[in-house]
Amino acid sequence: MSRERGRDDARSAIAVQAARLMAEDGIEDYGLAKRKAAKQLGMHDTRRLPNNAEIDAALREYQVIYQPDDQRQRTQLLREQAVDTMRELADFNPHLTGSVLSGIAGPYASIHLQLYTDSAKAVELFLLGRGLNYRTGQARLYAGGELRTLPIFTIEDEGTEIEMTVLETRDLRAPVRTSAEGRVIERAKLPAVEALLSA
Repeated sequence: MSRERGRDDARSAIAVQAARLMAEDGIEDYGLAKRKAAKQLGMHDTRRLPNNAEIDAALREYQVIYQPDDQRQRTQLLREQAVDTMRELADFNPHLTGSVLSGIAGPYASIHLQLYTDSAKAVELFLLGRGLNYRTGQARLYAGGELRTLPIFTIEDEGTEIEMTVLETRDLRAPVRTSAEGRVIERAKLPAVEALLSA
C-alpha cells in the first residue's frame, strides 16, 4: 500500500470517528472532534486531518444508518425553534448557520444565528428588554477577508442553546469564513428557513 493511500485511509478513519463523536457525544467543534478522533485511533500525525466537508459527509452517512428518524425529527424541531427566534430578531436581519441549517444537527446541537446590525448594543438591549438571561463571548471570523473579533450572545430556550454572532450590516455583502482559507459559512435568511420547514 502506498504512503499516499495510507494517509487517505487514515484521513477517512478519522472523519468517520469524528462524525461518530459529533453524532453521539454532541461535540460541535470540528477541530475538537478531529483531534479527539485521531487520539482515540492512535494517529498522532495531525498534518493530514480531514476537512470539515469530509466530516459532514461522514456525519450524514452515520445519521442515515444509525439515527434516521431521531435525527430528522430533531432537525425539524430545531428549525422550528430557529424560525420562531428569527422572527423575534427580525430587526437584526438574522441568518441561520451551522448544523441546523445543513440538516446534520445532532441530539445536543445548538442553534447558530448570525445577526447583521451596526449596533451590537441594540441586540443586548433587546435581550434585556425581554428579560432574557444571556452569556456573552467572542468569535474570531474572517468577514470580507478581514479577521475580526465579533460579539456573541447566547441564550437558552427550552433546553436548547441559541448562539447569536453579531456582524456589521456591510458584512452581508461579503463571505464569512472561520479561517482565511476556509470555506464560506453557509447562511440562510428567514424565508429560506421557512421553506426548509415546509419542504
